[in-house]
Amino acid sequence: MKRIIVTRFSAMGDVAMVASVLKEFQEQHSDTEIIMVSRKLFQAFFQHIPRITFHTIDPKGKHKGLFGLYKLFKELKAYNPDCVADLHNNIRSRILDKLFTLCGKQTVIINKGRAEKKELTNPNNNNKKQLKLTTERYADVFRELGFPLTLSNRLTKQHRLIPNGLLADLASNNHKIGIAPFAQHTFKVFPLHKMEVIIKYLSERGFSTYIFGGGKNESEIAEKWAQSYPHVINTIAVYKLEQELDIISHLDLMIAMDSSGMHMASLVGTQCLSIWGATHPYAGFIGYGQSNADCIQVEHPNRPSSIYGNKSCICDGVEAIDLVTPEMVIAKIDSICV
Repeated sequence: MKRIIVTRFSAMGDVAMVASVLKEFQEQHSDTEIIMVSRKLFQAFFQHIPRITFHTIDPKGKHKGLFGLYKLFKELKAYNPDCVADLHNNIRSRILDKLFTLCGKQTVIINKGRAEKKELTNPNNNNKKQLKLTTERYADVFRELGFPLTLSNRLTKQHRLIPNGLLADLASNNHKIGIAPFAQHTFKVFPLHKMEVIIKYLSERGFSTYIFGGGKNESEIAEKWAQSYPHVINTIAVYKLEQELDIISHLDLMIAMDSSGMHMASLVGTQCLSIWGATHPYAGFIGYGQSNADCIQVEHPNRPSSIYGNKSCICDGVEAIDLVTPEMVIAKIDSICV
Protein backbone atom coordinates (compact mmCIF):
# COMPACT_ATOMS: atom_id res chain seq x y z
CA MET A 1 0.00 0.00 0.00
CA LYS A 2 1.20 3.48 -0.92
CA ARG A 3 0.14 5.97 1.73
CA ILE A 4 -0.53 9.57 0.67
CA ILE A 5 -1.09 12.58 2.92
CA VAL A 6 -3.61 14.92 1.24
CA THR A 7 -4.11 18.44 2.61
CA ARG A 8 -7.02 20.74 1.83
CA PHE A 9 -8.34 22.63 4.83
CA SER A 10 -11.08 24.84 3.34
CA ALA A 11 -13.41 26.10 1.88
CA MET A 12 -16.41 23.77 1.86
CA GLY A 13 -16.87 23.71 -1.93
CA ASP A 14 -13.16 23.19 -2.57
CA VAL A 15 -13.02 20.28 -0.13
CA ALA A 16 -16.10 18.72 -1.75
CA MET A 17 -14.30 18.91 -5.12
CA VAL A 18 -11.32 17.11 -3.57
CA ALA A 19 -13.68 14.32 -2.51
CA SER A 20 -14.97 13.96 -6.09
CA VAL A 21 -11.40 13.58 -7.35
CA LEU A 22 -10.35 11.16 -4.60
CA LYS A 23 -13.36 8.97 -5.36
CA GLU A 24 -12.07 8.44 -8.91
CA PHE A 25 -8.47 8.19 -7.73
CA GLN A 26 -9.24 5.34 -5.35
CA GLU A 27 -11.19 3.53 -8.06
CA GLN A 28 -8.12 3.64 -10.31
CA HIS A 29 -5.52 2.86 -7.59
CA SER A 30 -6.52 -0.03 -5.37
CA ASP A 31 -3.04 -0.08 -3.82
CA THR A 32 -3.27 3.32 -2.14
CA GLU A 33 -4.36 4.57 1.24
CA ILE A 34 -5.11 8.26 1.73
CA ILE A 35 -4.82 10.31 4.89
CA MET A 36 -7.16 13.25 4.25
CA VAL A 37 -6.36 16.31 6.37
CA SER A 38 -9.18 18.84 6.66
CA ARG A 39 -11.65 20.39 9.09
CA LYS A 40 -13.90 18.13 11.12
CA LEU A 41 -17.13 19.32 9.45
CA PHE A 42 -15.95 18.08 6.06
CA GLN A 43 -15.40 14.47 7.11
CA ALA A 44 -18.86 13.65 5.76
CA PHE A 45 -17.61 14.22 2.20
CA PHE A 46 -15.20 11.28 2.44
CA GLN A 47 -17.17 8.65 4.34
CA HIS A 48 -18.24 6.73 1.22
CA ILE A 49 -14.76 6.60 -0.35
CA PRO A 50 -12.70 3.45 0.34
CA ARG A 51 -9.28 3.45 2.02
CA ILE A 52 -9.47 7.00 3.33
CA THR A 53 -8.52 7.90 6.89
CA PHE A 54 -9.74 11.34 7.86
CA HIS A 55 -7.41 13.38 10.09
CA THR A 56 -8.88 16.55 11.57
CA ILE A 57 -6.98 19.84 11.60
CA ASP A 58 -7.97 22.13 14.46
CA PRO A 59 -6.45 25.50 13.45
CA LYS A 60 -8.13 27.42 16.25
CA GLY A 61 -7.29 24.85 18.91
CA LYS A 62 -4.48 22.34 19.29
CA HIS A 63 -3.05 23.05 15.81
CA LYS A 64 -2.98 26.83 16.19
CA GLY A 65 0.26 28.67 15.36
CA LEU A 66 3.69 27.24 14.57
CA PHE A 67 3.78 24.94 17.62
CA GLY A 68 0.33 23.63 16.72
CA LEU A 69 1.40 22.96 13.13
CA TYR A 70 4.44 21.09 14.37
CA LYS A 71 2.15 18.99 16.55
CA LEU A 72 -0.01 18.26 13.48
CA PHE A 73 3.13 17.33 11.54
CA LYS A 74 4.12 14.81 14.20
CA GLU A 75 0.61 13.32 14.15
CA LEU A 76 0.76 12.92 10.37
CA LYS A 77 4.35 11.67 10.37
CA ALA A 78 3.19 8.77 12.56
CA TYR A 79 1.26 7.41 9.56
CA ASN A 80 4.64 6.90 7.83
CA PRO A 81 3.41 8.33 4.51
CA ASP A 82 5.17 7.80 1.20
CA CYS A 83 4.35 11.27 -0.14
CA VAL A 84 2.32 14.44 0.38
CA ALA A 85 -0.26 15.98 -1.99
CA ASP A 86 -0.75 19.64 -1.06
CA LEU A 87 -4.07 20.62 -2.64
CA HIS A 88 -4.32 23.88 -0.70
CA ASN A 89 -1.06 25.82 -1.16
CA ASN A 90 -1.47 28.23 1.73
CA ILE A 91 0.90 29.15 4.56
CA ARG A 92 -0.16 26.28 6.84
CA SER A 93 0.07 23.59 4.16
CA ARG A 94 3.44 24.87 2.88
CA ILE A 95 4.93 24.73 6.39
CA LEU A 96 3.83 21.10 6.59
CA ASP A 97 5.30 20.51 3.12
CA LYS A 98 8.66 21.88 4.24
CA LEU A 99 8.74 19.66 7.31
CA PHE A 100 7.93 16.55 5.27
CA THR A 101 10.52 17.50 2.64
CA LEU A 102 13.16 17.74 5.37
CA CYS A 103 12.20 14.16 6.30
CA GLY A 104 12.83 13.03 2.72
CA LYS A 105 9.18 12.68 1.71
CA GLN A 106 8.16 13.59 -1.83
CA THR A 107 5.84 16.60 -1.77
CA VAL A 108 3.92 18.20 -4.63
CA ILE A 109 2.02 21.49 -4.30
CA ILE A 110 -0.97 22.46 -6.42
CA ASN A 111 -0.50 25.15 -9.06
CA LYS A 112 -3.57 27.32 -8.55
CA GLY A 113 -2.92 29.35 -11.70
CA ARG A 114 -3.05 32.63 -9.80
CA ALA A 115 -1.55 34.68 -12.66
CA GLU A 116 -4.08 33.28 -15.15
CA LYS A 117 -6.96 34.02 -12.78
CA LYS A 118 -5.73 37.54 -12.17
CA GLU A 119 -5.65 38.10 -15.93
CA LEU A 120 -9.16 36.64 -16.26
CA THR A 121 -10.52 39.36 -14.00
CA ASN A 122 -8.49 42.13 -15.64
CA PRO A 123 -11.06 44.68 -16.96
CA ASN A 124 -8.79 45.34 -19.95
CA ASN A 125 -8.71 41.69 -20.97
CA ASN A 126 -10.82 41.29 -24.10
CA ASN A 127 -9.87 37.65 -24.70
CA LYS A 128 -11.33 35.83 -21.73
CA LYS A 129 -11.22 32.05 -22.01
CA GLN A 130 -11.78 28.84 -20.09
CA LEU A 131 -9.03 28.06 -17.58
CA LYS A 132 -8.08 24.60 -16.35
CA LEU A 133 -10.71 23.06 -14.09
CA THR A 134 -9.83 23.04 -10.40
CA THR A 135 -10.45 19.29 -10.30
CA GLU A 136 -7.82 18.85 -13.04
CA ARG A 137 -5.42 20.99 -11.01
CA TYR A 138 -5.97 18.58 -8.11
CA ALA A 139 -5.41 15.61 -10.43
CA ASP A 140 -2.16 17.14 -11.72
CA VAL A 141 -0.71 16.91 -8.19
CA PHE A 142 -1.24 13.14 -8.10
CA ARG A 143 0.11 12.76 -11.63
CA GLU A 144 3.28 14.61 -10.62
CA LEU A 145 3.58 12.27 -7.64
CA GLY A 146 3.69 9.39 -10.15
CA PHE A 147 0.06 8.22 -10.05
CA PRO A 148 -1.73 8.19 -13.42
CA LEU A 149 -5.23 9.62 -13.11
CA THR A 150 -7.95 10.09 -15.71
CA LEU A 151 -10.98 12.04 -14.58
CA SER A 152 -14.23 11.00 -16.26
CA ASN A 153 -15.91 14.31 -15.35
CA ARG A 154 -19.25 12.47 -15.21
CA LEU A 155 -22.00 12.57 -12.65
CA THR A 156 -22.44 9.20 -10.93
CA LYS A 157 -25.44 8.76 -8.66
CA GLN A 158 -24.55 7.56 -5.19
CA HIS A 159 -26.92 5.10 -3.53
CA ARG A 160 -27.50 6.51 -0.07
CA LEU A 161 -30.03 5.98 2.70
CA ILE A 162 -33.02 8.28 3.10
CA PRO A 163 -33.04 10.14 6.45
CA ASN A 164 -35.80 9.36 8.94
CA GLY A 165 -39.08 11.10 8.26
CA LEU A 166 -38.44 11.73 4.55
CA LEU A 167 -39.04 8.28 3.09
CA ALA A 168 -42.57 8.98 1.86
CA ASP A 169 -41.56 12.16 0.08
CA LEU A 170 -38.15 11.20 -1.34
CA ALA A 171 -39.42 7.80 -2.52
CA SER A 172 -42.47 9.33 -4.25
CA ASN A 173 -42.81 9.94 -7.97
CA ASN A 174 -43.15 13.71 -7.75
CA HIS A 175 -40.25 15.93 -8.78
CA LYS A 176 -37.80 16.73 -6.01
CA ILE A 177 -35.75 19.93 -6.23
CA GLY A 178 -33.03 21.20 -3.92
CA ILE A 179 -32.18 24.87 -3.52
CA ALA A 180 -29.05 26.27 -1.87
CA PRO A 181 -29.91 29.99 -1.92
CA PHE A 182 -27.13 31.28 0.34
CA ALA A 183 -23.38 31.79 -0.10
CA GLN A 184 -20.46 33.12 1.92
CA HIS A 185 -19.98 36.15 -0.33
CA THR A 186 -22.82 38.61 -1.00
CA PHE A 187 -21.96 39.08 -4.66
CA LYS A 188 -22.63 35.38 -5.36
CA VAL A 189 -26.11 35.38 -3.80
CA PHE A 190 -29.06 35.41 -6.17
CA PRO A 191 -31.44 38.04 -4.69
CA LEU A 192 -33.69 36.28 -2.21
CA HIS A 193 -36.88 37.94 -3.45
CA LYS A 194 -36.13 36.47 -6.88
CA MET A 195 -35.38 33.06 -5.39
CA GLU A 196 -38.72 33.21 -3.60
CA VAL A 197 -40.44 33.63 -6.99
CA ILE A 198 -38.85 30.34 -8.06
CA ILE A 199 -39.83 28.61 -4.82
CA LYS A 200 -43.42 29.80 -5.20
CA TYR A 201 -43.49 28.47 -8.78
CA LEU A 202 -42.17 25.06 -7.72
CA SER A 203 -44.69 24.91 -4.90
CA GLU A 204 -47.57 25.68 -7.27
CA ARG A 205 -46.42 22.85 -9.55
CA GLY A 206 -46.47 20.44 -6.63
CA PHE A 207 -42.71 19.85 -6.63
CA SER A 208 -41.05 18.97 -3.33
CA THR A 209 -38.49 21.69 -2.63
CA TYR A 210 -35.67 21.30 -0.09
CA ILE A 211 -33.76 24.34 1.19
CA PHE A 212 -30.09 23.82 2.15
CA GLY A 213 -27.13 25.65 3.63
CA GLY A 214 -26.54 28.28 6.25
CA GLY A 215 -26.81 29.14 9.92
CA LYS A 216 -29.44 30.59 12.23
CA ASN A 217 -30.39 33.59 10.07
CA GLU A 218 -30.61 31.51 6.91
CA SER A 219 -32.66 28.89 8.70
CA GLU A 220 -35.19 31.53 9.72
CA ILE A 221 -35.57 32.65 6.11
CA ALA A 222 -35.92 29.06 4.90
CA GLU A 223 -38.46 28.30 7.64
CA LYS A 224 -40.52 31.30 6.58
CA TRP A 225 -40.61 29.94 3.03
CA ALA A 226 -41.57 26.50 4.35
CA GLN A 227 -44.46 28.02 6.30
CA SER A 228 -45.61 30.14 3.34
CA TYR A 229 -45.54 27.56 0.54
CA PRO A 230 -46.72 23.94 0.44
CA HIS A 231 -44.16 21.20 -0.32
CA VAL A 232 -41.21 23.35 0.84
CA ILE A 233 -38.93 21.73 3.43
CA ASN A 234 -36.22 23.49 5.44
CA THR A 235 -33.19 21.26 6.11
CA ILE A 236 -30.97 23.96 7.67
CA ALA A 237 -30.01 23.13 11.28
CA VAL A 238 -32.35 20.14 11.05
CA TYR A 239 -30.04 17.61 9.38
CA LYS A 240 -26.30 17.01 9.65
CA LEU A 241 -24.05 17.46 6.61
CA GLU A 242 -23.97 13.72 5.90
CA GLN A 243 -27.77 13.60 5.95
CA GLU A 244 -27.94 16.61 3.64
CA LEU A 245 -25.82 14.66 1.16
CA ASP A 246 -28.20 11.71 1.59
CA ILE A 247 -31.15 13.95 0.69
CA ILE A 248 -29.38 15.59 -2.27
CA SER A 249 -28.56 12.17 -3.72
CA HIS A 250 -32.30 11.49 -4.07
CA LEU A 251 -33.16 14.79 -5.77
CA ASP A 252 -33.92 15.24 -9.45
CA LEU A 253 -32.22 18.61 -9.58
CA MET A 254 -30.25 21.05 -7.45
CA ILE A 255 -30.30 24.84 -7.82
CA ALA A 256 -27.34 26.77 -6.40
CA MET A 257 -24.95 29.56 -7.11
CA ASP A 258 -21.20 29.20 -7.57
CA SER A 259 -21.19 27.70 -4.07
CA SER A 260 -20.76 24.56 -2.00
CA GLY A 261 -24.31 23.45 -2.85
CA MET A 262 -23.22 22.85 -6.44
CA HIS A 263 -20.20 20.81 -5.36
CA MET A 264 -22.22 18.75 -2.88
CA ALA A 265 -24.62 17.89 -5.70
CA SER A 266 -21.68 16.79 -7.85
CA LEU A 267 -20.33 14.56 -5.10
CA VAL A 268 -23.54 12.52 -4.94
CA GLY A 269 -24.23 12.64 -8.71
CA THR A 270 -27.14 15.10 -8.86
CA GLN A 271 -27.55 17.53 -11.75
CA CYS A 272 -27.24 21.18 -10.71
CA LEU A 273 -28.43 24.43 -12.25
CA SER A 274 -25.89 27.03 -11.13
CA ILE A 275 -26.43 30.81 -11.14
CA TRP A 276 -23.36 32.99 -11.79
CA GLY A 277 -22.75 36.71 -11.33
CA ALA A 278 -19.43 38.28 -10.34
CA THR A 279 -17.71 34.92 -10.83
CA HIS A 280 -17.61 32.84 -14.01
CA PRO A 281 -17.23 29.15 -14.95
CA TYR A 282 -14.13 30.20 -16.90
CA ALA A 283 -12.20 30.31 -13.60
CA GLY A 284 -12.52 26.52 -13.35
CA PHE A 285 -14.83 26.14 -10.37
CA ILE A 286 -17.83 24.54 -12.08
CA GLY A 287 -19.05 21.49 -10.18
CA TYR A 288 -17.42 18.19 -11.08
CA GLY A 289 -19.39 16.51 -13.85
CA GLN A 290 -21.77 19.45 -14.21
CA SER A 291 -22.53 20.89 -17.65
CA ASN A 292 -21.74 24.37 -18.91
CA ALA A 293 -25.22 24.28 -20.43
CA ASP A 294 -26.63 24.28 -16.88
CA CYS A 295 -24.76 27.46 -15.91
CA ILE A 296 -27.27 30.33 -15.86
CA GLN A 297 -25.60 33.67 -16.47
CA VAL A 298 -25.71 36.82 -18.56
CA GLU A 299 -22.48 37.41 -20.45
CA HIS A 300 -21.07 40.91 -20.09
CA PRO A 301 -17.62 42.42 -20.81
CA ASN A 302 -17.20 43.27 -17.11
CA ARG A 303 -17.54 39.63 -16.07
CA PRO A 304 -15.87 38.11 -14.23
CA SER A 305 -14.58 40.74 -11.84
CA SER A 306 -13.90 38.22 -9.10
CA ILE A 307 -12.58 34.68 -8.81
CA TYR A 308 -14.12 33.95 -5.41
CA GLY A 309 -17.14 36.27 -5.39
CA ASN A 310 -15.77 38.66 -2.79
CA LYS A 311 -15.78 41.64 -5.17
CA SER A 312 -18.64 43.50 -6.78
CA CYS A 313 -19.25 43.20 -10.53
CA ILE A 314 -21.23 46.10 -11.95
CA CYS A 315 -22.64 45.56 -15.42
CA ASP A 316 -24.42 48.58 -16.92
CA GLY A 317 -25.14 49.89 -13.44
CA VAL A 318 -26.45 46.55 -12.16
CA GLU A 319 -24.77 43.91 -10.01
CA ALA A 320 -23.94 41.02 -12.36
CA ILE A 321 -26.05 38.39 -10.61
CA ASP A 322 -29.06 40.75 -10.77
CA LEU A 323 -28.99 40.38 -14.57
CA VAL A 324 -30.34 36.84 -14.11
CA THR A 325 -34.13 36.69 -13.85
CA PRO A 326 -36.37 34.12 -12.14
CA GLU A 327 -37.90 33.42 -15.56
CA MET A 328 -34.50 32.30 -16.89
CA VAL A 329 -34.15 29.80 -14.07
CA ILE A 330 -37.75 28.61 -14.34
CA ALA A 331 -37.40 28.05 -18.08
CA LYS A 332 -34.37 25.87 -17.47
CA ILE A 333 -36.16 23.89 -14.75
CA ASP A 334 -39.10 23.30 -17.12
CA SER A 335 -36.73 22.03 -19.83
CA ILE A 336 -35.41 19.37 -17.43
CA CYS A 337 -38.41 18.46 -15.25
CA VAL A 338 -41.00 17.78 -17.93
